[in-house]
Amino acid sequence: MRAVDKWDSPRFLAFFVALSFFRLTSRVSARPPTGNASRWALAFGLITKRILASMKTYIQLSSVHRYPLPAIFQEDDVRYAESLVEYFLEQYTHKGDVVFDPFAGFGTTLFVAERMGRVSYGVEINQDRVNFARRKLTNPEHLIHGDARFLAKVDLPEIDFSMTSPPYMTKDNHPEFPFAGYQITGEGYEEYLRDIRSIYEQLRARMKPTGTVVLEVANLKPEKQVTTLAWDVGQEISKVLRFEGEVIVCWDECGYGYDHTYCLIFSVP
Repeated sequence: MRAVDKWDSPRFLAFFVALSFFRLTSRVSARPPTGNASRWALAFGLITKRILASMKTYIQLSSVHRYPLPAIFQEDDVRYAESLVEYFLEQYTHKGDVVFDPFAGFGTTLFVAERMGRVSYGVEINQDRVNFARRKLTNPEHLIHGDARFLAKVDLPEIDFSMTSPPYMTKDNHPEFPFAGYQITGEGYEEYLRDIRSIYEQLRARMKPTGTVVLEVANLKPEKQVTTLAWDVGQEISKVLRFEGEVIVCWDECGYGYDHTYCLIFSVP
């Protein structure tokens, strides 16, 4: 992960664009016609607003889910909020874009993407979750029952944007392996990191050159044990994708020993 140089700073970018805008308007006219003054102000305001929006490195969201799960899934509700998906789809995608979730779970990413006019695809290893989500999707065949570790074998279109929250794992005292649906034991934290790097290496081959990848992940602090999961996952995926930065998501309610998670943002190198 590269250090941020002052030339990459959004504040410097805002200054540079403002200066360029001033020079442009000066060349056109030392004093723009009175009738166009509001247009000049509006154009400058829009440019400034977009630049300032790009400076935001944290957001505050509610963790409330708009659509409760059936009773049989209540104890296994590990979804992120719909508002998180909405935020990133608005920032990085347009209608008609292909959105992909390699750990689709109960289908939150796919539901929101469909509602916002995107074309959504996902992979999920748990058959019960797949059955539940498919009943609510407009294109249920786009949710594939499968193992993300074998993503290269899945038939997918070129992807504009990928967003997910991968299954979490602590460094110690975590015998069930997340990528096998917590159904097997014996795999450890190093294998977990190796597999997530492999999954995103396979995903890279499916992404458009202009594509963006977002992972929502947290550091974990259960029972005085700290696992720097977000940082470790970020470091591994940075070996196959270009790390662009992170957005800290502050929640009104959050587990894992912290009140925030990280959305790690990557691009295709």
